[in-house]
Amino acid sequence: MKYRIIPVTAFQQNCSLLICERTGKAAVVDPGGDVDLILDAVKQEKAVLESVLLTHGHLDHIGGTYELASLFDIPIIGPHRDDQFWIDAIAAQCQTFGFPVCHEFTPTRWLAHGDKVSFGEEMLEVLHCPGHTPGHVVFYHRQSQLAIVGDVLFRGSIGRTDFPKGDFHTLISSIKNNLWPLGEQVAFIPGHGPMSTFGEEMRHNPYVGI
Repeated sequence: MKYRIIPVTAFQQNCSLLICERTGKAAVVDPGGDVDLILDAVKQEKAVLESVLLTHGHLDHIGGTYELASLFDIPIIGPHRDDQFWIDAIAAQCQTFGFPVCHEFTPTRWLAHGDKVSFGEEMLEVLHCPGHTPGHVVFYHRQSQLAIVGDVLFRGSIGRTDFPKGDFHTLISSIKNNLWPLGEQVAFIPGHGPMSTFGEEMRHNPYVGI
């Protein structure tokens, strides 16, 4: 599986383009905005977009979802249903953060812990990792040992828990009980900032180090 990180919006959110190298089929994870940049990446990679995947319902991760899904007539998959209140509040989020007005949408498929998502010949495992938001999910590609973790974990930090229905202790539990068992060798793409590995964060992250 090939991946390409596309920073979007004023928050420089890491939108990820995941590509099955055998078929050229692809999925976009967290298209928060700047759809033109995402379209350019899809064109440059000569990829065939099959689906939009969402880790959680915050605006900088979902802002371009409706536009992208409509352009390609593809399903919107994720996050967990517990983030429906965030998606339903997309207009209010736009107003609060000064974003252009975004279209409301309903995911084609909600996700739960243990689900699997496919594109081309690739398969992602779904881990429900609440704390930053109650419906946050992580996508894990076991073959390449790569995780797309949204705003659960960052290099040297963790996601905020001061938003509605966020919870610090739940987030720490999600990281230690759902992510760490995957192994120190797993590399991850966070929602913002540079990549890291679980092992690096286990050793040096002050919030979740062991």
